[in-house]
Amino acid sequence: MLKKIAIIDHGFGNIQSVVNACNFCGCLPIVINDPKKLLDFNGAILPGVGAFGPAIEFLRRTGFDQAIKNYVNAQKMLYGTCLGFQLLFSISFENGQYEGLNLIEGTVEKFNFKDKTLKVPHMGWNNVNILENPFGKKMYRDIKDGENFYFVHSYYANPKDKSLISSVTDYGIKFCSAIASKNIWGSQFHPEKSGTAGLKLMKNFIEACK
Repeated sequence: MLKKIAIIDHGFGNIQSVVNACNFCGCLPIVINDPKKLLDFNGAILPGVGAFGPAIEFLRRTGFDQAIKNYVNAQKMLYGTCLGFQLLFSISFENGQYEGLNLIEGTVEKFNFKDKTLKVPHMGWNNVNILENPFGKKMYRDIKDGENFYFVHSYYANPKDKSLISSVTDYGIKFCSAIASKNIWGSQFHPEKSGTAGLKLMKNFIEACK
């Protein structure tokens, strides 16, 4: 039986590309906009492109914020990508200050480079350096260190607990490009837009779902 993966529709996601990638990876992706249905799924993906403030406001208004916390507390697997990754953190400083889901203690901060040749947003392919993280080994299983993934972002996540970082990427600074804990994975890059390596990472996530 195919594993059912919830794609959380909060109005700020590239939903179809995530659905297509999940289909390719051999699971059953279902887009949901009802938080009450979330616990019915083997795994869940929180995608996203756009601004932190409106996205977190939507999650709170619809009850998805508490549903996602309940889902994680039930030890089910959650993956956040790009904006969805940033929403996992405590506080974002994007266009003000906003409280996030606080599933990962830390902040979301803007790139601020003295070197003006570095463009913001950071957009395009960049390599990912894998760190020694026990859960990260599952995340990056059969993916080589230094593999390229696709990024589009102006802000980066800074987790308080550095042991959660599963990879870093160099763009003016070495920033956290992914985290992995027991049942929360997240990446600043878009695995669904990152070719063979991204699809392999998504397969690793699906295999980790109970």
